[in-house]
Amino acid sequence: MGPILPDKIDTFFTHCHLATMTDNAISVINNGAVAVTDNKISWVGKEKDLAGNIKKDTNIVDCHDGWVLPGFVDSHTHLVWAGSRSNEFEMRLNGASYEEISNTGGGIFSTVKATRAASKEDVYIQGKKRVETLLRQGITTLEIKSGYGLDLGTELKLLEVIEQLNKDSALHIEATFLGAHTLPPEFANNPDGYIDLVTEIMLPEVKAQNIATAVDVFCEKIGFTRNQTKKIFKKAKDLGFNIKLHAEQLSDSNGASLAAELGALSCDHLEYVSQKSAKKMAKHNVIAVLLPGAFYYLKQTQKPPIDLFRNLKIPMAVSTDLNPGSSPVHSMTLIMNMACLLFDMTCEEALLGATINGAKALGLAPSKGSIEMGKDADLVVWDIDRPADLCYLSGLAPIELIMIKGNIAFKI
Repeated sequence: MGPILPDKIDTFFTHCHLATMTDNAISVINNGAVAVTDNKISWVGKEKDLAGNIKKDTNIVDCHDGWVLPGFVDSHTHLVWAGSRSNEFEMRLNGASYEEISNTGGGIFSTVKATRAASKEDVYIQGKKRVETLLRQGITTLEIKSGYGLDLGTELKLLEVIEQLNKDSALHIEATFLGAHTLPPEFANNPDGYIDLVTEIMLPEVKAQNIATAVDVFCEKIGFTRNQTKKIFKKAKDLGFNIKLHAEQLSDSNGASLAAELGALSCDHLEYVSQKSAKKMAKHNVIAVLLPGAFYYLKQTQKPPIDLFRNLKIPMAVSTDLNPGSSPVHSMTLIMNMACLLFDMTCEEALLGATINGAKALGLAPSKGSIEMGKDADLVVWDIDRPADLCYLSGLAPIELIMIKGNIAFKI
């Protein structure tokens, strides 16, 4: 008996090899084919199984022996901001630490000042350029955090920009509210007052406007304490938000343990995470999002415990962490290369991290991140010899075609 085909096929990818990212592996199908109906993948398999069964009105995409992968999922970015921090890049080259820059009014504070002063239109224009750059890198799903406002008006402005970018862009964008990114200058002597502002004013307003799906906190000695994080997360959970956490980047604040206990989707960074907290992450199915761009730009030396994550079977995502201060990186292939060389991940782990595990980190695994029947038709055709080339050819994006939800978003 031959393969069971969908009644209608809109687009058929032929003469290709597939890296499906299923079963926690690259899962290659050589000489494969993919059928798309409406905006979904409707068939995956060997091309020979469909010989002679494709109707004349089907759009045929000849991949010329290229590779088809699911679109990349960039699960952690701070893409909307105003201003530049290239001066701080120079300061770090001259020996200043991330904390020293922050304590002298730089770091996040300089971006907050510029973003507060910028018009909504200006923030949108700059954000759109970055989104289009990421799309051309094969990223079809993107998370964007607020966090450079630190007051109600500017945080809402950023989330409204993210919402507009999602409407105007081909790729899918998930918005995360990061009002607790750092303590704003006007609350320098009143941290509890700012926590009250976030929990009692900002969170309810963000929920009322329905412009974010998740809430994040920077739990760190230069950010917020574990108890402050707990207060924000409890309110966020009560309001129905997913939660994510910047955890253990510069020290072990025991935030990952808290996030796991409260059912977070992911904990991100994790250079200093303890074995105890990692075990809680494993128990509660929390994804580890690794951000080698920040590790690289900040010249960190403490690596995330990759072997521990492997042993505990914690899925590892990798992401650009695109932001103006610690990871102004616009390339997922470069990030995967960094993940391999700096964090000692395998090419397979890096590829899984940029696809299905990134989708898991956003709670989108049922629809994104792998080539499977019923999932969104987010597909990228690559001119490469094998999937590992995407980790090896640092920063190169040899893309022939990008499809997002069944529509061609880019084609050579």
